[in-house]
Amino acid sequence: MNLDIQNAAELLLAQHKGRELYFLEDNLMPSDLNEAYKIQREYQRLASKNQGAIGGYKLALTSPATQARNGVYEPCLGIILQGNIRNAPSTLKASDYVELNLECEVAVRLGSDLPAIGAPYDLNMVSQAVESVSVALEMLDNRRFPGNASQTPFLTIVASNIFNEGVVIGDAVSDWRSLDLQGAHGYMEINGKTVGEGHGSEVMGHPLEPLAWLANALANQGIGLSAGLVIITGAFFLPKQVRAGDNISAVIDGLGEAKVTIL
Repeated sequence: MNLDIQNAAELLLAQHKGRELYFLEDNLMPSDLNEAYKIQREYQRLASKNQGAIGGYKLALTSPATQARNGVYEPCLGIILQGNIRNAPSTLKASDYVELNLECEVAVRLGSDLPAIGAPYDLNMVSQAVESVSVALEMLDNRRFPGNASQTPFLTIVASNIFNEGVVIGDAVSDWRSLDLQGAHGYMEINGKTVGEGHGSEVMGHPLEPLAWLANALANQGIGLSAGLVIITGAFFLPKQVRAGDNISAVIDGLGEAKVTIL
């Protein structure tokens, strides 16, 4: 029986609107990553009616720590809609989410296209397309529903766009090529206390390596990356749960700071 992509996507959207945990019955469960991505794209197409067109992409599971936590050994990707891209400083409402988490990441804005026909891409090739780099705080709403099979929760997470609720980005740094992004130290503070820290090398060895992975993964689907898109390339360390009343700051060497207040 063919998987009903439309019904699966509609169910996830209804669960999102109802602030429920994401759950797909067996007849709507993707059997592999390819089907999960098909549901994800349809889910985001439906959501785009209220949240805007595709404004960028997110990379997830780009570090050994995050991969080990989810029992997988390769990155995965999600879509960011234009209405969910915010500039720092920003204010979020805890009541809008089930369990809000934030991640400290590098965000890039593309200055030129990376068309599918140009694949395969490497670090040097995608670096030439990057216009600016920023500190980013990705917003994740943890709606993980316990599953029996190890792949079941992961495939549902991918189908539901990897819990992404958007991103808050700091000031754009256009002269980033003089920086050592690989060795850059990043950390997050909540209410003045450091809760996590890491280096750019934690993200597939270099924060722009995930961009090359993304360009190649999309090219396999016949999809290119366009100038102007924002891509967040993966967490320096594990996500941190935040609550009403929290003040959060993410800092990365050479890129500055991004701040968020939770109401």
